[in-house]
Amino acid sequence: MIKHHPLPEPVISVTNLVKSYPGVCAVDGISFTVQAGEIFGLLGPNGAGKSTTLGIIEGVRRPDGGTVCVLGQDVGRAMAAVKRRIGVQLQSTSLLPDLSAVEQVELFARLYGRVLDRSGALALLDRVDLRAKARALPATLSGGQAQRLALALALVNDPEIVFLDEPTSGLDPQARHSLWDIVRALAAEGRTVVLTTHYMEEAEVLCHRVGIVDGGKLLALDTPGALINTLRGRSSITTAAALPTEALAALPGVTHVQSEGPTVRLETDDVPTTVGALLELARQAGVSLRDLLIQQPSLEDVFLQLTGRRIRA
Repeated sequence: MIKHHPLPEPVISVTNLVKSYPGVCAVDGISFTVQAGEIFGLLGPNGAGKSTTLGIIEGVRRPDGGTVCVLGQDVGRAMAAVKRRIGVQLQSTSLLPDLSAVEQVELFARLYGRVLDRSGALALLDRVDLRAKARALPATLSGGQAQRLALALALVNDPEIVFLDEPTSGLDPQARHSLWDIVRALAAEGRTVVLTTHYMEEAEVLCHRVGIVDGGKLLALDTPGALINTLRGRSSITTAAALPTEALAALPGVTHVQSEGPTVRLETDDVPTTVGALLELARQAGVSLRDLLIQQPSLEDVFLQLTGRRIRA
């Protein structure tokens, strides 16, 4: 007889969450779970309800309805116990201007009731690649360095779950990728990471699962790959080639042909097969495929399909 092992209990369980402010429903019946060790993302534009949802899970805001359980405990009833086991990086962390980076870490540790000596504080700065700035004051740090220091402060209590609210907003690409590496390292240690973002690429390359949020509602939830696969047939091949529309439409895999002046765009559900057939058609016709561009669907296209518009910052 085959034994069916039960799935592990989620470390976060959100059920029918509701939060309203005068004139607006910021969170409208959102439900989801997060498993241990996941990098879980809430993706959506500013004002979508992501940060409000995160704030409720962290215990910073009270919901008008619904329930939130973190690490098996009801957040509304056991917030003190939950806070000891989570780390939180807000969109904007207020750093004390007269304390160095290492002194900030030592102070935050004491606020959590931990005794962290200088070597321990420096080791924590090492984890976020900031040891070289240990004696630097906040005013001298770059945006990326300040974000990494804020992340170090979120780790002082050795949390099981780390919450990051728009952690790379406003950072340059190099600083953003540096922070991604740190997030991946946290997950590799077995920690759970929950983040909000409005960057499609960030959600696509970093998160194990993504919840797309807009207008306070959770519109879709799955792995980035599965969400993108809902748009099969939306891959496109664009070229400036003088080939008959009828012949292009008959190519294997092609679902739609659109001509715009000298440019033709083919939608296909089988890119490799269509490209091969297109190359053969061009060879037989003695035509050069100029400006050939292949585009696969992305989370941006998923958001467009769900909402009818591109994501806004």
